[in-house]
Order: sequence, then C-alpha cells, then structure tokens
Amino acid sequence: MARDIIDDRLIGALHLRSLTRQGLEHDPVREHLAVQAGTIDALLAANYVGDATIGDVLRMGDLGIGTVQRLGGELVILDGAAWLAAADGHVHPVDDDTLTPFAVACRFTPDVLHEQPSPLDYPGILATLDAMAPSAATVVGIRLDGRFRDLRLRSVREQAPPFVPLTEVVAHQTEWTVAAATGTLVGFRFPDGTSGVEVPGYHLHFLSEDRSAGGHVLSAELTDGTFAMTVCDELHVELPAGVALGTPGATDRATIASVEGQHALD
Repeated sequence: MARDIIDDRLIGALHLRSLTRQGLEHDPVREHLAVQAGTIDALLAANYVGDATIGDVLRMGDLGIGTVQRLGGELVILDGAAWLAAADGHVHPVDDDTLTPFAVACRFTPDVLHEQPSPLDYPGILATLDAMAPSAATVVGIRLDGRFRDLRLRSVREQAPPFVPLTEVVAHQTEWTVAAATGTLVGFRFPDGTSGVEVPGYHLHFLSEDRSAGGHVLSAELTDGTFAMTVCDELHVELPAGVALGTPGATDRATIASVEGQHALD
C-alpha cells in the first residue's frame, strides 16, 4: 500500500487523487465521486495497456464511458452493466475481467433533472447541459434518455503492437449514422483544468435501448427525452505502472478535441 495515494491536487472545486491498482481496490465507494483508470495523456502517447479491470470500475460506478485493452471499441457503462461498441458497429457485453487503459465512471444519483418535450440539435443538447450544470468548473456525470435521430457515431479497431499514436488511430476510425433510435447518451463534462488527465468539455457515448447500436457520439438530434445530471466533487485516478498523472491542464485542448471529434469545443 506504499504507493496507494501518490498525491492530492486541487483544480477549482475538484479534488484530484491518484491511486495505484492496489489503492483502487481499497478505495471506498460513495456518491459524488468519479473514478478513472488511466489518463487521456497516456492514450495520446499510445499507452493502450492498462492494469485495472472493468470489474474494478463497475465496483466504483454504475454509469461511465471509456475503452478496453488495446482500444478494442467504445465502452458504455449503464445501469451497472458494461457494453462495448466495436468498430463494425456491433454491441456486446463486456466481461468483468477485461482490462482497460482508460475508463471513467461514477455512482449515478441525479442531482438535476430536466424534461425535454421538443426536438434539440446537438448544440442545443450541449447548451441544455450547460444550463443544468452548477458551474463551468464542475465535473458532471450525464445521462440523457430519449428518442434520437441522425446519430453520428464512431469506434476504433483493436490495436496491435507496436502501437501508433492515438491521432493516427482515429485517422482510420469507423464512422456511421443511425437514422433513429431510442436509447441513452452517457458521459461526462470535465473542466478545462483537467485536460491531459481527462477529456475537457463533453465526452458522450450512446447505447440503444435494444443494445443493437452504440458508439462514441460525434453528433445527434434529440426528438424528446429526459436529462439527468450528477455532480462529482472528487476524481480518483488509477495509474498503471509507468504512467504518470502529469500536470492537469497542461495538455493542448485542441489536440484532445481533434482525437475526440469535439468540434463543439473549438
């Protein structure tokens, strides 16, 4: 347990703590805590091998997003179950012992709710979430259940060593459009000061109600639905051996946005 707690940092109202795998195993489960395996900086540097399992993440949270070992698809955690949207668009459940180099989850207890009876385009969805969030410096977990149309989704293919940088991986990502689906947008909004540790701004994945479609969300239109949000005041990050926490906020946000397809953040 000597490396259980590596350091503590304060980013605005967010308390950031880094852990080893052993520390994560002993971390207490509680509300308003986001737990993460790996960092976005590590992914940018082609560190696609983690030591935390999906079971580790599910013990700490029942809603989340991420990927699996070697970037084998887009991970969605919803209602305590993990699903993976592969590069061919197919969705399948994920075993608890599957390793992950990057995933973030929380115990979802809605602090804010909003019923949306009329259509919204993607900028309108993000604007509604902005209006619901307490402040721009707040980490929020997001769940949007509803009917959607023109969902533009993406996923990436599993990588093999020697690993290439993430910018090259996403240059060959698979994109597709789902004309209409009932399901859930799942994800987080992190403040600018967490860039490098996390994806600043919005990072959303989709999972259809019938589990036939899913992926990283590039854009979507909402027909009608229910917005729910939970506020997280702590972020605990599990770091595999050889991966450093780095300096939160130091990574170029434009680089992260380019690999995440977050044109709305420009």
